[in-house]
Amino acid sequence: MAMSIVEVPRPVTGGIDTHLDAHVAAVVDVNGGVLAVESFAATTAGFAELRDWLVGFGEMERVGVEGTGAYGAGLARHLRGCGLEVIEVDRANRQARRRAGKSDPGDAVEAARAVLAGRATGIAKVRRRSDRSDAVVVDRQTIRSRGAHYLSHQLRHLGFCGPDDLREAFRGVSRTALAARAAGLRPRAGSDHVTYATKLAMRTLGRRVLAIETDNIELDTLLADLVETTAGGLLAVQGVGVDTAAILLVAAGDNPERIRSEAAWAPLCFGWVSPTRSVRSASRRRGARSPIL
Repeated sequence: MAMSIVEVPRPVTGGIDTHLDAHVAAVVDVNGGVLAVESFAATTAGFAELRDWLVGFGEMERVGVEGTGAYGAGLARHLRGCGLEVIEVDRANRQARRRAGKSDPGDAVEAARAVLAGRATGIAKVRRRSDRSDAVVVDRQTIRSRGAHYLSHQLRHLGFCGPDDLREAFRGVSRTALAARAAGLRPRAGSDHVTYATKLAMRTLGRRVLAIETDNIELDTLLADLVETTAGGLLAVQGVGVDTAAILLVAAGDNPERIRSEAAWAPLCFGWVSPTRSVRSASRRRGARSPIL
């Protein structure tokens, strides 16, 4: 009696080194042997081609991807949407890379082997831009910290150092009213050159501060709506406002199942609470001098 041979799909693991314009993918077998390496365009069509290429080698459930929060974000979302488990892979050790030389195919192979060997196990964070407020958080904080605050300092400095009559006109003006007062100045081209130039500069800065404050109000409203829609119950927690809730939601991402314990959650929050404090604390732990930020 003839015997039929049933081919069982062989388990394989993928690894991807991501870049701005193209991604380099590699597939390894259960022993870490390289089966193939290929480059694909960093486009939607390229993502589909890469996925079809990966699964064509056998049974693939896990793919190690470098830079899932940057160049690999779109690819990670695509692969996860296709049912593949995407594992976040850190960049290769810099000293080892320096000794061996930079190699995109080598990095892709190393990403696959890191997943296969269990050196990389963290499920990649996958976010959908349409219903996440990270961009709003970044834009609003940038505008607030580096925009209006910095311009207000410049505006105050110009008032202190300007001509006597202008300095007296702004003496005692509160910080909240400073921008509006400066925006209402009317510099006249036929007046004293120094006075004209100072008033023009102060009016320009004042209008910019008012515009930024208007943007802040709009972004605050949008952020509050996003947080309320996504996780309104979080705002009921004692001490949690819109800013804190938004930061926590951004840190969690759209696949919170990857956070399997409090220990896994803690390092995600650590980097979002205070970037300046985090960098300084890390520097002290390494015994290095804290950077001037």
